[in-house]
Amino acid sequence: MRRAVFPGSFDPMTNGHLDIVKRASVLFDEVIVAVGNNMNKNSLFTPEERFNLVKESVENIPNVKVCIITGLVVTHAKELGANWIIKGLRDEEDFRYESDLERNNKFIEPSIETLYFSASRENISTRSSAIKEFIKYGVDVTGFLPEPFAKVIKERFLK
Repeated sequence: MRRAVFPGSFDPMTNGHLDIVKRASVLFDEVIVAVGNNMNKNSLFTPEERFNLVKESVENIPNVKVCIITGLVVTHAKELGANWIIKGLRDEEDFRYESDLERNNKFIEPSIETLYFSASRENISTRSSAIKEFIKYGVDVTGFLPEPFAKVIKERFLK
């Protein structure tokens, strides 16, 4: 079985993330969206909330599953029986960051490959960090988000 892991904090999940999940689901038998918790980020949602909202966002894609991960993505991928880690790239900065992670992952688990998906044109400038900043100022960012996230953002932050 061709199984891949798409990791991220997904705080919030964007349409760019969802686009990558959809594109990867065509190439793999199973895509696992791995919701992690980045302690260096100020989160809008708890890991459990993100898990549930991501799950609802991908529910119409039959070969996609969602899980919460702690620890290293590469270790978790191996435990899940995945041979690939999927990463989205918007620009050179993303590539430099992700290629450093890839080299470290190869040191830990040489059998797991990292595949890069370029952001589609309409999602190239969408960053979760920018979305969170806009939310602080009351800007309606729901057009950048899958419906489950957009609904909660409206209810919780855009009153």
